[in-house]
Amino acid sequence: RESDHRAWTPVTYTVTRQNATIQGLIQGKAYFFRIAAENIIGMGPFTETTKEILIREPITVPDRPEDLEVKAVTKNSVTLTWNPPKYNGGSDITMYVLESRLIGKDKFHKVTKEKMLDRKFTVEGLKEGDTYEYRVSACNIVGQGKPSFCTKPITCKDEIAPPTLDLDFRDKLIVRVGEAFSLTGRYSGKPAPKVTWLKDDIVVKEDDRIKIKTTPTTLCLGVLKSVREDTGKYCVTVENSTGSRKGYCQVNVVDRPSPPVGPVIFDEVFKDHMVVSWKPPLDDGGSEITNYIIEKKDAHKDLWMPVTSATVKTTCKIPKLLEGREYQIRIYAENLYGISDPLISDEMKAQDRFRVPDAPEQPIIKDVTKDSAVVVWNKPYDGGKPITNYIVEKKETMATRWVKVTKDPIFPGTKFKVPDLLEGCQYEFRVSAENEIGVGDPSPPSKPIFARDPIAKPSPPVNPEAVDKTKNSVDLSWQPPRHDGNGKIIGYLIEYQKVGDEEWKQANLTADSCPETNYKVTGLTEGLKYKFRVKAVNAAGESDPAHVPDPVEVKDRLEPPELILDANMAREQHVKAGDTLRLSAVIKGVPFPKVTWKKEDHEVSPKADIEVTGVGSKLEIRNTVHEDGGMYSLTVENPAGSKTVSVKVVVLDKPGPPRNLNISDVRSDSCYITWMEPEDDGGSVITNYVVERKDVASAQWVAISSSSKKRSHMAKYLMEGTQYLFRVAAENQYGRGPYVETLKPIKAIDPLHPPGPPKNLHHVDVDKTEVSLVWNRPDRDGGAEITGYLVEYQEDGADEWTKFQTVPMLDCVVTGL
Repeated sequence: RESDHRAWTPVTYTVTRQNATIQGLIQGKAYFFRIAAENIIGMGPFTETTKEILIREPITVPDRPEDLEVKAVTKNSVTLTWNPPKYNGGSDITMYVLESRLIGKDKFHKVTKEKMLDRKFTVEGLKEGDTYEYRVSACNIVGQGKPSFCTKPITCKDEIAPPTLDLDFRDKLIVRVGEAFSLTGRYSGKPAPKVTWLKDDIVVKEDDRIKIKTTPTTLCLGVLKSVREDTGKYCVTVENSTGSRKGYCQVNVVDRPSPPVGPVIFDEVFKDHMVVSWKPPLDDGGSEITNYIIEKKDAHKDLWMPVTSATVKTTCKIPKLLEGREYQIRIYAENLYGISDPLISDEMKAQDRFRVPDAPEQPIIKDVTKDSAVVVWNKPYDGGKPITNYIVEKKETMATRWVKVTKDPIFPGTKFKVPDLLEGCQYEFRVSAENEIGVGDPSPPSKPIFARDPIAKPSPPVNPEAVDKTKNSVDLSWQPPRHDGNGKIIGYLIEYQKVGDEEWKQANLTADSCPETNYKVTGLTEGLKYKFRVKAVNAAGESDPAHVPDPVEVKDRLEPPELILDANMAREQHVKAGDTLRLSAVIKGVPFPKVTWKKEDHEVSPKADIEVTGVGSKLEIRNTVHEDGGMYSLTVENPAGSKTVSVKVVVLDKPGPPRNLNISDVRSDSCYITWMEPEDDGGSVITNYVVERKDVASAQWVAISSSSKKRSHMAKYLMEGTQYLFRVAAENQYGRGPYVETLKPIKAIDPLHPPGPPKNLHHVDVDKTEVSLVWNRPDRDGGAEITGYLVEYQEDGADEWTKFQTVPMLDCVVTGL
C-alpha cells in the first residue's frame, strides 16, 4: 500500500520463494509491504515492513564539475571559480574538494580542509614564482566523483600596471538647485586601484542624496536634488602601489539669493520721506547680486507700491510719504537666477524726529512690605528730547482708576518707593515718561503684589524619624514645621551622611520633588550606618535642618513569608487533559522570599513555565497530560521563616487499560471473561467496559459488549473449534482507554475428561502361552471419541501390572505368557 493510503493491494499469490520483485511502482512515492504464508489449511498472519520505502533511482557519485576558471592571481594567492556538475548522481552535493599540483611534482594535494559548498575559493599562502595547476571534485553521500579538467599552469606573481584615469566631466560644472548631477569616468591599473572621492579635501560619504558607485573599470559620484551646500571642489583619486592619478571639478550649485540681512535700519525719518539701510544677503546664490527691489506699504493697507528696482547699494531713500501714516518697507535681492524672499521692516511712522518718549517696559516690584513697595523700571526711548520726569501710578487690582503715587517730580532715577499702601490689598503699578514734547504712553502694568511683610525662612521640620528600611533604602517621615515664615512650604530637602564622613549628600535635588512629609532614600550601601536630616523650603529659602535622632543601619527588615492563595490553589484542582494548568499565589515577606515549586517532593516537569515577580509566583503547564497530575507544593522561604502550601492536581483523561484479563469455563459455544478495574480511572468514574473478540484468522475485531458496567462477561455464540482472541477497554466521560488483550488464542471446545472403565471384560480362549480377551465399550467417553484401549497383565501374587499394548478394537490376544 502507499504510505498515505490505508488499503492494501495484493501483488501475487503464487510466490513459493522467499523473495519477490514488485513492479508497477511510481517513482517518488513511499510504500509499505506485507507478506503472509499460506498452506492447504489457509493463510497465516501478515508481517509488515516497519518503515516506509521510497521508490527512486539508484544513487551514484556525481559527474565532474564544469568550467573551472582562474579569476585572480597574486604573488601568494590564486582565486578560482567553477560550476556544479551536470548530474549530481541522484543525491545533493555535500561538498567540493579542490586539489593542486606543483609543476614538477606527480601528485595532487587537497587544498580545502573543511567541508566547502561555495563554488569560489582563494588559495593563500603560496610561494611567489611557483607554478601550479588545479582541479576540483564534487562529493555526495555515495562518495567523491571524478575531478574536473585541470587548469592551465598558473605562476604566482603580482600583475603591475600604473593607474589610468579617463574622466567624462570638465574642470567646471554649474548646476541649478534641485537638479541632479553626476561625475563619471573610467579607470584601470594593477593591482586594482583604490578610488577615493573628496570635496574640498574632505572625504565624500554616501547618504540619501549622494551615491557612489565603483566597478572594476568605472567610477561615478551622483548627487540627487542638489543643494547650495553641494558647491565645492571635487577631487577623485585613483591609487595603487605603483602610483596615483587625480581628477578635479569645481561644481557650483546656483540658486536665487537668500533674503537681505535685517533688521531694516531707519537712518533718517521725516514727515514726507525716510532713508533706510540693510545688509547684503548671507548667500548670494553662487552669483553676484545684480540689484535690489524696494517697495513700501501703508501699514493699514494691503497694497505694496514700488520704490525702485535698479539699485545695487544697500541704502535707499523712500519718498512721497504722508505725515502721521505708518509705513513698512520690503526689500528683495536679485541675481541671474531669480529674486530672493523679502526682508520686511517694522512699522515706522512718517513724522519729524522729535516726539514724546516711548512707553517704558513692564516695571518690576521689589522690597514689598505691609505699607510700601519699590517700583523699578528701565529708561525708554526719549523721543529725541531728554526725559524730564517719570510718572508712577498705582491701582488696586480689581479697580479701574489709576492714581499718581506722588505729586513731586521723579527724576533722574528709575526707581521709586511707593508709600501709604493698605496692608493685605493687591496692587498694580505703571510708569510713564515725560519730555518737553509731552507725556508718553504708560508702561504695561506690573505683576500684581500683596501689601504685606516679606516671607521669612520656615522653622525646621518636626520629629523626623526612620519608619522603614531595606538593604539599600530607608523610609523617612516627619511633621511640617511649626512656622512657615508667612509663605507656602514648597517642599523638603533630604540629606544623608555616612557615619564617620564629614560630607552631607543630597537625596533629592529640588524641594518640589518631595512635597509630602515622607521620602524614601535609595542607593544606600547594605550594612553601613547613616545619619539623616530634613530641611523645609519656602519662597524665602531653606530652614535649619532637623536631624533623625540616631544613626540608621541599612539592612533588610525581616518579615516571615506569607502566602495569599489564588482560587486555582484550592485543595484539589481539576484540569482536563490538553488544557492549561495554572497555579498562582500572592507572596509577601521581607526580604522577598525564595520561591520553590515541587511535585511529589521532586522537581517539577521541565515543560512547566514558572514565573516569579516581586509580588507573587505562577506555575503554568500547557497541553496537560495525565502524568502531569499529582501533589504540587509551593514553598517560600527567607531568613525569617518558611511556609509551604500544597494542592492536588487531577488531570481528567481517558482511563488506563483493565487489569488481569482472564478466560475461564471454555465451552464449544461460550466462555467466561473476567478482569479487574484499571489502576488509573483518568480522574473520572468508569462508566462502562467494551468487550471485543476476533477470530485469529480475521483482521477485524467484533464488539460483543459495549455497555457492561460489571467486570465480567459471558461470551456466547462461539463457533466450535474456532480460535478466538478477546480484548477489553474501559470508558469514562472523557473517552475510551487502551485495550488489554488475551496473550494466547482460546479454542471453543467442551472440556475433556478420562473415559469410564470398559465393561464386561472376560476371556474367550486360553492356551499355554496366550489368552484371548473381549470387552464392551465404557458407559462414558469423557467428551471425546475413544482412540484405544490399554491392555495390562499381572502374575498371580505379584504387585506390579505389566503393560502389554494399546489396541483400537474391543478384543485382544495377550501372548508371551
